Amino acid sequence: MTAYLIRRFLQAVAVVFGVTVIVFIIIHELPGGPARGLLGPEASTYQVHQFIVQNGYNQPLIVQYGRFINQLVHGNLGYSYHYNETVVALLEQNLPKSAVLVGLAYLVALIIAIPLGIMQAVRRNSVTDYVATGASFVAYSMPTFWLGILLILGFSIGWRLLPPEAPQGATVAAVLSDPQAMILPVATLALVSIAAFSRFMRSSAIETLVQDYIRTARAMGLPERTILARYLLRNSLLPIITLIGLSLPATISGAVITESVFNYPGMGLLFYTAATSHDFPVLLGSTVVIATATVLGSLLADVLYAVVDPRVRYT
Repeated sequence: MTAYLIRRFLQAVAVVFGVTVIVFIIIHELPGGPARGLLGPEASTYQVHQFIVQNGYNQPLIVQYGRFINQLVHGNLGYSYHYNETVVALLEQNLPKSAVLVGLAYLVALIIAIPLGIMQAVRRNSVTDYVATGASFVAYSMPTFWLGILLILGFSIGWRLLPPEAPQGATVAAVLSDPQAMILPVATLALVSIAAFSRFMRSSAIETLVQDYIRTARAMGLPERTILARYLLRNSLLPIITLIGLSLPATISGAVITESVFNYPGMGLLFYTAATSHDFPVLLGSTVVIATATVLGSLLADVLYAVVDPRVRYT
């Protein structure tokens, strides 16, 4: 297990290294060069020249890359001239709010999807299973922005039950102070996740139900509730663990479409605004953070596999 984790960690480092190389290349491929791309088209020739000298863009590429890595190691992801703030400061402001939004959505999705998937597996090919499967397909195939708009039309404009805009605030406490405004953004993300999680849970539970230990437990006369909770649930969670591990990048990056639809002040909206305003430092700095989160999420999923299922041993 330890040797496997060491190998996976080294692989993760190699992937992150590859991402930094790609981001470094993109910086130098910006229109007009890195200085013009970062400062924008309105910068004067003198400003561009000063920027090149101050940031070492006139030095060899290997020296520039070493400086780039040194900045990343010390938490320097660049400077946003659009917001007139460092990228790290922007991430510190927006990342916690996205983590709250996506975290709540995944929590709601798991609470609903896990028992729903087990119920479908136990009652497979029944009317309940067919109805739940159809609803899952509809929710999963529906574009996120369209689902968000439908919820706004129904609950905000039609029935006037919920506000159409997400809570506005600079801190997590300010966002959570308006829980009613959080319902629609969370529901938009949760509905899509419920569809995906329940389908994976159903398939895994169906495979588990035909295992010998399930038959043995039933032959011993154990109550059905005990069989489902003690034997079926734990052994059916492996696909969900993979999805949870790989959901870490979504928690870091935020839900770009959902946050844009509901004007939620998180990482997703920040990334969208940076893309539309050509704020390359924010885009590239966020890319490095999201890529690192993706690698860590994959590693976390592998570790959780061994924790949940004692039969899994990495050699």
